Amino acid sequence: MTPRRRQRLILIGLVLAGVAGAVTLAVRAFQESLTYFFSPSQVAAGEAPGRTFRLGGFVLDNSVAREPGSLTVRFVVSDFAHEIPVRYTGVLPDLFKEGKGVVVRGQLGAGGEFVAEEVIAKHDENYTPPEVAGALAKTRPKVAE
Repeated sequence: MTPRRRQRLILIGLVLAGVAGAVTLAVRAFQESLTYFFSPSQVAAGEAPGRTFRLGGFVLDNSVAREPGSLTVRFVVSDFAHEIPVRYTGVLPDLFKEGKGVVVRGQLGAGGEFVAEEVIAKHDENYTPPEVAGALAKTRPKVAE
């Protein structure tokens, strides 16, 4: 093999290794930025990851408690089968109400409490996020007609 051909093969190998490394880093960054949705039943079953995810359901009536002198709010999200306590520090959306649908983004904290970074309330009377609707369809008790 001539020295010139050997240099070309080394260069091609380095370029391929660089491209493979860049693709690997891009795929890893993409996977880390994904935020998956889970229902309270899935969280109770231990299916939730140890990183940021979305939790959706309904805010239970009489569960909203505000800490005096701070922006911290505690409430309970339910899918009618399981309940997950949530803690959020910040300004809640205007449409946030008890008995209404909500999606919160955050992580599970100590003792099973969900520590929310963001609260997303539904935007009108008829809307339920598709993920919440699907999860609730599995857990909501069937009513005899």
